[in-house]
Amino acid sequence: MDCYVVLGLRREATVDEIKRAYRRLARRYHPGINPGDREAAERFQLVSEAYETLVDPERRRRYDTQGGAAPPQAESRFAFAGFDFSASADGTAAYSFGELFADALHGSRSREPERGADLYLEVALAFEEAARGARRTVRLSRLESCAPCGGRGFLAGPDVACATCEGRGEIRGVRGHMVFARTCPSCGGAGRVRHHACGACGGEGVGAHTGTVTIDVPVGIADGAQFSVAREGHAGRYGGQPGDLRVAVRVLPHRYFRRDGDDLLVEVPVAVYEAALGARIDVPTLEGVAWLRIPPGTQSGRTFRMREHGLPTRGGRRGDLLVTVRLALPDVLDERSKALMHEFAERNPGNVRAGLHT
Repeated sequence: MDCYVVLGLRREATVDEIKRAYRRLARRYHPGINPGDREAAERFQLVSEAYETLVDPERRRRYDTQGGAAPPQAESRFAFAGFDFSASADGTAAYSFGELFADALHGSRSREPERGADLYLEVALAFEEAARGARRTVRLSRLESCAPCGGRGFLAGPDVACATCEGRGEIRGVRGHMVFARTCPSCGGAGRVRHHACGACGGEGVGAHTGTVTIDVPVGIADGAQFSVAREGHAGRYGGQPGDLRVAVRVLPHRYFRRDGDDLLVEVPVAVYEAALGARIDVPTLEGVAWLRIPPGTQSGRTFRMREHGLPTRGGRRGDLLVTVRLALPDVLDERSKALMHEFAERNPGNVRAGLHT
């Protein structure tokens, strides 16, 4: 785990920047905000571990200079090893009660393969791209499997005595005159090791990298929809499976079209004479221009359905195009046109608002 990548920080980040990043991510992934979400809980644990490492100046210094974790190991054993009245440890040499309970209840941290965290990305698409599907190449910063150790976190070497426990297979600690022993986390109790932590990744099996990923956006995807690209998230620690890349889609509005499920809605202006006499009018579609015949006497606001001129779907069928006509009057009438309109009014004296009277 790269603590800086987890928190989204530069290696030169200040303590205040670390705290702000932690608060922001904790609000997003806290189990109390995401009840029952295992992935959010795992992400929150990573964020907490990274914060605890970087906010403490001494732990951060060790992390920056030495890197992180130990190689894979067996399950830890913790036990009371008796009394030793010849020696008593105090201060930093003594076990605190918190350390005692932590070792007794949890032992050493497991080095079992861990699934990588999911990565989240938002993509903005033009309306036509969302309708037809699109391919995008995006640049991502993520944890990737360490090449030198193959993602395992350790490298093979000669059989030597474990330096952590000096070949004893266990580490002892003292609380007062009480002696406690626990399995050595480096050799798993064997006393000897044939591997050492990978220097390239600090024993984590992963490292931060920036590169490009090509994603295929499904046909007909809607604004606000999400889809996943398998195994394109963060790499898993200690050889674990990578997480997924989760993509949220934002579809930009179109000049003419609106969406209703798989159907498209469009408004088309028609001239007075076209509505009165009937006409063959041109209508915009996703593929270009189509033709629609409107009957004589068409009223403004009437909607016509053009079959299979809507959005394509992954199932192969298409939605419809719903065309609503709107009466468009000319901006300026010349004297001859005005005279004709007066004549038209005299020949058709009906009150078009008669139905509104009570």
